Amino acid sequence: MSDIQMVAEIRTDFDCEVVGLPSEMWAECVMKINNSDDFHFEIIAEKNPVIHIIIGDVQWKGTIQGLKNLLAGKE
Repeated sequence: MSDIQMVAEIRTDFDCEVVGLPSEMWAECVMKINNSDDFHFEIIAEKNPVIHIIIGDVQWKGTIQGLKNLLAGKE
């Protein structure tokens, strides 16, 4: 069996919680609010982890540092 690289947690305001979902290489979360676009978040656990965010037809894919730079307005 492979080593576990990530452990996922999902929580909601209805006191629903799932903790300790093991993952070797990738994990994703998909959420939908009413009839709006899906929000899809995926992470790939590599030496330099890759993040992929999709909201409807818009998407961004890059490294954790790239996302930090984007959110800080450096990209």
